[in-house]
Amino acid sequence: MQQNNVRPETMARITTPELAAAFIEEQVREIRAQVGDKQVLLALSGGVDSSVVAALLIKAIGKQLVCVHVNHGLMRKGESEQVIEVFRNGLDANLIYVDATDRFLDLLAGEADPEKKRKIIGNEFIKVFDEEAGKLSGISFLAQGTIYPDILESHGVKAHHNVGGLPEDMEMELVEPLKLLYKDEVRVVGKALGLPDEMVFRQPFPGPGLGVRCLGAITRDRLHALREADAILREEFDKCGLAGKVWQYFVAVPDFKSVGVRDNKRYEGWPAIIRAVNTVDAMTATIEEIPYAVLHRITDRITHEVEGINRVLLDLTPKPIGTIEWE
Repeated sequence: MQQNNVRPETMARITTPELAAAFIEEQVREIRAQVGDKQVLLALSGGVDSSVVAALLIKAIGKQLVCVHVNHGLMRKGESEQVIEVFRNGLDANLIYVDATDRFLDLLAGEADPEKKRKIIGNEFIKVFDEEAGKLSGISFLAQGTIYPDILESHGVKAHHNVGGLPEDMEMELVEPLKLLYKDEVRVVGKALGLPDEMVFRQPFPGPGLGVRCLGAITRDRLHALREADAILREEFDKCGLAGKVWQYFVAVPDFKSVGVRDNKRYEGWPAIIRAVNTVDAMTATIEEIPYAVLHRITDRITHEVEGINRVLLDLTPKPIGTIEWE
């Protein structure tokens, strides 16, 4: 793999199937040279980046790739089930599923600082992978879906990406075949690798998952409310055609309550904050305009169907000045 983390000025933007095919051919050659006959461990979240890395590595080294999907309890509704269906059943990946929900949520209990939350999640991922690697022989490499904006933003903006917070004594060498690509290029490569559209064009999802959208100290009841509200937002965007137009859309739920009325009684609940943005490379982002009829329908469903939520708010802040995620 290319050892430096600076994209050469002469590197053409990957915009066509032909350019993607050339990139894939080059990476397959480099992956085989780096890995040899050893095994590679990959954190497979099911997001665009890790999915494309998985497909690329499967093309290069087949069953030498061991995909580990860790359900840290911070996945979106139905996400883990979908990962298993697409990769184990569809792509015949060498997939290990680990349900570590309690392990992660117990560690995160009471921790409100966003960077500490990210580090807890990242470090626990490494422990899970080390445990899985210890059960296998010949695991020498750790693959990651790092892309170029992650490298550009790693200086002071983010303390964690994907697996994150790598300890110095970690024994596995990194494989990061997408680290010089922007998000739009990753999607072109994914299409060229034959991945289905619903995977290639799905929203990006941060490594810490709903952990950075359940703002402040994570509680199980608020996390459940967040997951259900987010599922309603995604369902309604699918129905009205916005899903194909908006790059990223999600709900964040802060750790404070306001008074409301339900069944003619005072009812304290959390607000659900809708975030819907468009971007090309994740370095800047603009706000997607959502028709008021859609917002009213989403608000009605969330406030009536999700226990604990009594208000719906809309975030209108572009990047800059606001980051895409709240934490």
